[in-house]
Amino acid sequence: MAGINYVTKETLEQMRGDLTQLKTSGRAEIARAISEAREKGDLKENAEYDAAKEAQGYHEAKIAQLESAIANARVIDAKDLDMSKVSILSRVKLTNMSTKKVVEYQLVSETEADLKAGKISITSPIGKGLLGKKVGDVAEISVPSGVLKFKVENISA
Repeated sequence: MAGINYVTKETLEQMRGDLTQLKTSGRAEIARAISEAREKGDLKENAEYDAAKEAQGYHEAKIAQLESAIANARVIDAKDLDMSKVSILSRVKLTNMSTKKVVEYQLVSETEADLKAGKISITSPIGKGLLGKKVGDVAEISVPSGVLKFKVENISA
């Protein structure tokens, strides 16, 4: 993950907790699986050993990715942001101009994005299209299915 990763204090703490878990009990579980597979005989024909070593590789890659994300993290606080325009951590109430459906999203970093929770990444097409808009502005956003038009109804923290 390259570049600055803007996160909330809570997300940074969660990332640190996840990293600690991966480095401690996660590594211990992998080592135990490798040890058990090694005891089963010839390593050349031992599928369990190969699978355990592959899992170890994925595990270490996940640790490295999380360490990188934490190293590049910059903590931001919603109360420090200008809510007159859409920015990271803004909660935005939008009206889809073609369907008249009202939706609400919070713009967050890629790390925190969760569409089911109403959190969209600022690097997503919709997130990019909304950045800098003010209440009353209409954002025209190009998505794979065409162009969506959203009217910004409200911006809050």
